[in-house]
Amino acid sequence: MRGIAAAIVALLMSATAVAQQTVIFVRHAERADGGAGTPSMTGAPADPLLSAAGEARAAKLATMLADAGIKGIYTSEFKRTQDTAKPLASKLGLSIEVVPSKDAAGLAAKIKAAHPRDSVLIIGHSNTIPELIRAFGGPEIKIADDEYSGIYILTPSTGVITLIRY
Repeated sequence: MRGIAAAIVALLMSATAVAQQTVIFVRHAERADGGAGTPSMTGAPADPLLSAAGEARAAKLATMLADAGIKGIYTSEFKRTQDTAKPLASKLGLSIEVVPSKDAAGLAAKIKAAHPRDSVLIIGHSNTIPELIRAFGGPEIKIADDEYSGIYILTPSTGVITLIRY
């Protein structure tokens, strides 16, 4: 894991050197209820907390990205994304900006305007991250419902969008 963190920092430093925006996408950590699409008792979509494994993953993410130069952290309106972001936000002294999960194009425009030369982190969901990556000009990807470990780094470089998955 330390090698991955070093590679992320090196990639972000090279992106900063050419004054280009870098966007890091992470799916929220593991849910306490164990899976996607589990309705609540009222029939509304579930908004579960993180499991112990999810809390550990969020802490590890904070350690991995602490030196990545992140200037903004964005999450969806759901607790699990915000709870995934909290350890890093606390470590960096940043506020978490909560945005609606259904507006990928709006979020991309907001980040491009607010952070044109910064590194930012977006914590989303298996169904929203692919849409967000496309909104930033990246390729189409798929994230399985049981996949929590992927880190996607999108970096424009001389007009070419590069997406790396760790």
